[in-house]
Amino acid sequence: MAIEIDGLAEVVINVRDPERSRAFYEDLLGLRRISPVGQPGPMFLRAGSANDLVPSLVVLVPLPLGSGEFSPPRALHHLALTVPAGIFDEAVAILESAGLEVRGGKHPVLAVRTAYVTDPDGNEVELISPEPAS
Repeated sequence: MAIEIDGLAEVVINVRDPERSRAFYEDLLGLRRISPVGQPGPMFLRAGSANDLVPSLVVLVPLPLGSGEFSPPRALHHLALTVPAGIFDEAVAILESAGLEVRGGKHPVLAVRTAYVTDPDGNEVELISPEPAS
């Protein structure tokens, strides 16, 4: 049984020069910042307007000064994929039944449910879903 993926939630990218990266993604590509201006740490940029419950985001994560060079193909921090709210628990169960370690987490900006696994190459993959309706 396969998990139903219904979109891409985030692409998180380590960056060396946050201002240069912000200018590229926000000014050049037109992504809209949703993090408060001046907030330290990752910068969350909205990619498009589809699916307001879980918007598509590009997240820029500044590396500390003096960080070593990227070693291909490790430029990507993690990939986040959206799943419908009604199947989040089923998706986690499918991952666990495949023998994967599923880790939880709390998103720093959105009110969503998250689960993380590691792919065969060591990349982190996140499943992200709206909170179920009460």
